Amino acid sequence: MEKMREIQKEAKIVLGKAQEDIKKYADRKRAEVKEYKVGDLVMLSTRDLKYQMVRRRMEKLTKRFVGPYKVKRIVSINAVELELSSTIKIHPVVNVSRIHRYVGQVERQKKKQLAPVIIEGEKE
Repeated sequence: MEKMREIQKEAKIVLGKAQEDIKKYADRKRAEVKEYKVGDLVMLSTRDLKYQMVRRRMEKLTKRFVGPYKVKRIVSINAVELELSSTIKIHPVVNVSRIHRYVGQVERQKKKQLAPVIIEGEKE
C-alpha cells in the first residue's frame, strides 16, 4: 500500500507539471480582450464579406478592412453592434474578432486632395 501511495504522489507531481506546461503554451496564443465603448470608431474585416464584383484573381487587391464604423451598442464582451452603411448587407452585430480599433492619420500625414487635371478639348 505504501508503495502505491508513493507512486500516486509522484504521478500527481508529474501531472501537475505537465498541466502547468500545457497552460503556459495555451496562454501564449490567447490575446487580451479589447474593450470597446459606444461611439468608438472601428474597422470591419472583409475576410468573410462577399463582394459581387470580386473575381479570384482580384482578391489580393481588395481592402482587408472597411470603415470606419461607429460602435452603436455593446451586446456582450465578444460582440458589438455597428452603425453600418446601407451598402453592407450583413447583420450589424459582429464578433470583436472581426473588428479593429480605428487609428486616424497624424495631422502632418494627412493626404491632400489633388485638384483635377483639366485637358482642353477633353470631357471628364
